[in-house]
Amino acid sequence: MPASPDALGPDVQVRSARLQFRRALTLIGMTLLAPGSAQVAAGNKRIGHIALRIWLGAVAVLLALVVVYLGWRATAFTLLTNTGVLGGLRLVLIVAAFAWAALLIDAWRLGNPPAMGQRQRLAVVSIDGMACVVVTGALLFASHLVAVQKDFIEFMFGDGHAVGAFDGRYNVLLLGADSGKTRVGLRPDSITLASIDEDSGRTILFGLPRNLEHVPFPDGSVMNQRFPQGFNASPDYLNAVNTWATEHPGLFPADVDDPGIEATMEAVEGVTGLRINYYAMINLYGFRSLVDAMGGLTLHVPERVPVGRLGDIRDWIEPGTQHLDGFHTLWFARSRATSDDYSRMARQKCVMSAMLKQLSPQTAITHFEAIASAGKQLMSTDMPASELGTFADLALKAKSLPIATVSFVPPLIKTYDPDFGVIHTLVGQAIERADAADSGDKPATHGQRRSANKSANVTDNLAAAC
Repeated sequence: MPASPDALGPDVQVRSARLQFRRALTLIGMTLLAPGSAQVAAGNKRIGHIALRIWLGAVAVLLALVVVYLGWRATAFTLLTNTGVLGGLRLVLIVAAFAWAALLIDAWRLGNPPAMGQRQRLAVVSIDGMACVVVTGALLFASHLVAVQKDFIEFMFGDGHAVGAFDGRYNVLLLGADSGKTRVGLRPDSITLASIDEDSGRTILFGLPRNLEHVPFPDGSVMNQRFPQGFNASPDYLNAVNTWATEHPGLFPADVDDPGIEATMEAVEGVTGLRINYYAMINLYGFRSLVDAMGGLTLHVPERVPVGRLGDIRDWIEPGTQHLDGFHTLWFARSRATSDDYSRMARQKCVMSAMLKQLSPQTAITHFEAIASAGKQLMSTDMPASELGTFADLALKAKSLPIATVSFVPPLIKTYDPDFGVIHTLVGQAIERADAADSGDKPATHGQRRSANKSANVTDNLAAAC
């Protein structure tokens, strides 16, 4: 029978305690690096082998995901945005948190604390306890973030039918919603069609002024049957199409959830000649929360922009490069007290460009929960969740490319008497230039900054114009 520590001499006891201390630390370290390895070395080998196999399987899955991301990024995004996968991952993380903690506690037991001195025992308990807290906390926090993402996707995106690219391009209608006590119905304050190349991600923003009159609708559409000569209700502006259709829902098929948006999509298709895949309705006040969740936006302010409406200007956004919070970014995008709608459209395009360039993966990760919460207030869309992988991949591609813009504003287009044939030509020319830039046949031209920043309305490089 081995002698008890008390029966040994002082020097032997000290050396034995130090040896046990190092052994305990080693077992804890082994469990941190490879869960189950401590049990294989000094404990229940069956449990240790099971834990090691699970750990090695998890590492293999992670490495496989990295390989998929490097070679097939859209597929990786699709997996990480699948709510079924996310639900399973959340459960795995919760189980792993408590199982790993149990292995760490067992590693402490295997370290034989009674054979150590009092200070050594306290040190081992502290180190093992800290390891348990860090590992469990990290995994449970990760499971929480996964739950937030799953909830966000289920709240925001449906399971509708995915619509393939039209002539090699995805066309997404972006509507800035503006409703209030002084307004009748909801009228889009900002109307932009984002046309995205399905391969390169190169993007063109087509800006449609809200006061564009007599807009046409595609042949065979509901609105074309009602307005074959173009929209001539009172008022006959593009942004009034939404309100009119909302007030006449019986004209639309029963499966149309939002007649106002459906009619607006038909109008934009008629104006541009492009077929629309999806829409995203952006609440302008939810947008403010999103900018705050990102930590603000850095923007070039070309001239003083008032905060407030005409007769009630409360502050000014001064010229120069400014880092703006959500409140001031919203006013930068919306203010027209001292300018016109077309200057405002240009500033809105600059905000879109800044959002794309400055919303980095690092920002998304570090502010994920706040961004997801703001996103619920920000947007409604008919894009199905199955398309998230495709568009996340396209967004990353677009970050490294110049964004082109064409806004159908004076002097190009007379909004009160627009030539829609000219608009179709402008759309075709912009797409040809984008395709040429992708093929390397012709470099994209750069917009120049002007005092009113209106160059952002028509440019092949939005970032340069802003």
